Amino acid sequence: MTPAQASGLVHAPLADWAHSQGETIAISNGVDSLTFAQLHADVERRAHALSQQQAAATVLVDDSLPMVQRLVDFLGIVASGRCAAVGDPDWLPAVQKTVKESVPNVASEMPSPQPSTPFYVGYTSGSTGLPKGFRRDHRSWAESFRVCLQDFGPDAGSRILAPGRDSHSLFLFGMLLGIWTGAGVVVQERFSAAAALETLRQGLTPCMIAVPSQLILMIDVAKHRHMAPIQEVRLILISGARWMRNRTTELRSLFPRARIVEFYGASETSFIAWMDTDATTPAAVVGRPFSNVDIQIRQELEEECAGLIYVRSPMLFMDYVGSENDDTIALRDGDWLSVRDLGYLDDQGRLCLAGRQNRMIVTQGKNLFAEELEAVLQAHPAIAMASVHGVQDARRGSQVVALIQWASGVADAYPDALQLSAWCRQRLESYKTPRKYFLCAHWAHTISGKTDHRRLAQTLRDHLDADLQTQAPCLTALH
Repeated sequence: MTPAQASGLVHAPLADWAHSQGETIAISNGVDSLTFAQLHADVERRAHALSQQQAAATVLVDDSLPMVQRLVDFLGIVASGRCAAVGDPDWLPAVQKTVKESVPNVASEMPSPQPSTPFYVGYTSGSTGLPKGFRRDHRSWAESFRVCLQDFGPDAGSRILAPGRDSHSLFLFGMLLGIWTGAGVVVQERFSAAAALETLRQGLTPCMIAVPSQLILMIDVAKHRHMAPIQEVRLILISGARWMRNRTTELRSLFPRARIVEFYGASETSFIAWMDTDATTPAAVVGRPFSNVDIQIRQELEEECAGLIYVRSPMLFMDYVGSENDDTIALRDGDWLSVRDLGYLDDQGRLCLAGRQNRMIVTQGKNLFAEELEAVLQAHPAIAMASVHGVQDARRGSQVVALIQWASGVADAYPDALQLSAWCRQRLESYKTPRKYFLCAHWAHTISGKTDHRRLAQTLRDHLDADLQTQAPCLTALH
């Protein structure tokens, strides 16, 4: 580790790389690129301009810029000692207005940044539907970079493909990791599976960070185009949602030389646990804690082995920005933090994830974690996506309902409701089997590519409340 990397400042190594390997490409989108020398010069100019303006302590990154220039803007804000807030250009105008109003616009002369200085405000969906801002200091991500290399090995320090938006903290982390290590990063303005595959085949990005939905699209495109295996990839990092382990064999066939790693974490915690993917590992297992993470399971549920997962590490976030009246905010207890996920440790010391506290369904007097049933449904070869919900039922407490989306390429083999129920009962207790199934015409996603269960729940409510004779349903009952 260089002295700049050890400084605890996210942007500090950039100056070293500009001096020692100035002509190396730091960031590229396949069309435009900046060397480390050019990136450093542009960042210094932006930082100087902000200091001259005495800009506010928190500055919104200009989301109208191309991705390469957005990273310049981000690093310039950070290098000036300020905190860079990263929004999403696809937010509705009302949401953009709310976020902008939450960022103070008071002129400020900033001291030199320190490891404890806030450098980044990111946003994640809150229970109210408005973005929930979370703030991080330099030390939390500098430590995340360090443990990434320590636990994943030297391939994590190679040039990385981060084919997602900077508004998703996973991809921003990947971009900054490439700058911090000096290996560089390749980005995309909008995700393209075909373009990602071509980039990986060129052999200049041995490492890739991705969410599961991107990898599934890449597998499907490669199959459709009869692509040969890509031998040049050495490390694939998967996070953002549960990896569908029934697709692991296909992923290994496409990238036969790659080590495939799943990691579990949250915007508020950074890394929590990780594992080398294995198709035979139970879906609940998310791996062992990172080397700088402690985990506690605090028993909360009667007659259940699962409790709230609490984490202690040097990578935790600072605080929230504009998240009043949100019942999904993390719980703090001294040095410990919980993002309200429920889980347990198995007899091998692996962390197992049961689900999110606010998605637990009580049916027939028993607790059902929606995520467990969703994993079983998505393991069916005909199902691409699943979202499980509880509908009020006077007899059962809640009736279990599943929204599903068919996988492509199996038009002649779609199961009916009875066949899906049989599939579930073979793998789960009978009370966890859905009472109804609906095909969803338009699957809702968050900006990070995850299933937007909150919006799908509203779709379900609208459908059940609608007069189906006068309103075309968005959902179709499966019989």
